[in-house]
Amino acid sequence: MKSATVIGSGIIGLTTALKLQEAGYAVTIVAKEKFYETLSSKVGAIWFPFQIEPLHKAHQWAALSYSEYEKDQTNDNGVSFIPFTTVYNTQSNTNWISVLPSGSVRIAKSDELLNEMTQAHISTVPLVEPLHYLPYLFKRFKSNNGTFIKQQIYTLEEASNLNNLVINCSGLGARKLCNDNDLKPMRGQILRCAPINLPSYADSTTKGALTYLINRTNDCIIGGTDYENDWNLKVDPTDTKLILNRFSKFNSTKNQPEILEEVVGLRPKRPSVRFELDKTYQNIFHNYGHGGAGFTVAWGCAIELVKLQCS
Repeated sequence: MKSATVIGSGIIGLTTALKLQEAGYAVTIVAKEKFYETLSSKVGAIWFPFQIEPLHKAHQWAALSYSEYEKDQTNDNGVSFIPFTTVYNTQSNTNWISVLPSGSVRIAKSDELLNEMTQAHISTVPLVEPLHYLPYLFKRFKSNNGTFIKQQIYTLEEASNLNNLVINCSGLGARKLCNDNDLKPMRGQILRCAPINLPSYADSTTKGALTYLINRTNDCIIGGTDYENDWNLKVDPTDTKLILNRFSKFNSTKNQPEILEEVVGLRPKRPSVRFELDKTYQNIFHNYGHGGAGFTVAWGCAIELVKLQCS
């Protein structure tokens, strides 16, 4: 049997491992932390191609991922499809709506716009609840005879010795592993709150003033921040106030949300996703730098990666 090793156990690593298993590989995941300690466990995880390049590839990966989530809906794995309002303006790139299935996206009517929204799309998109979905994926991986090793890999030379095929899905960790200074953190702070009777939405039209609400089964996520090259992992009370102020702009009831938890994570932002064989160690394939769109493109990247390896 062919074998492969995946570095990283977040959403990119897990989906890559599962698609390799489907293609007949015996797969080992090597990671410095288990899935529940990764950035992937902290995020809102709604299908939305946010802060990812190149866009033409991201849209292809997003479309493939959309189809995968359609096949992966069950009552207990954290995947559902919800209406999602996305604000846009004349500067917005809205090409991503072209990859949605026919009938799943439309222009919002005036009475569907929240306070201060002037134009938006309403689309039906996958929502993934990481604390349900990641354990589900890991269980699938293990049931397919997958092996997990908790170990940090420090150099590409060390990585190259792991297997004949090594997939680097180490996210922001690739900055040190690959000496990749193009990879930078994009700091996100979010508020996990009690459920709120408002539609899920995102407004990314103003750089540095990202705001969104994502309704989940038992809570909701209010965000957020998109500060580039910011390594601060501590909760910033100033950012909490900013997030609440932005939320109040769209909240006609003016009710303050009940905050259950404040969460900070560092998205792996890169000018372009690194999706290629390493030039020195040609048994290593890099798959990292997905910005704020990891859950949106993960399955698509995994599908294309396996197709490349098997062609």
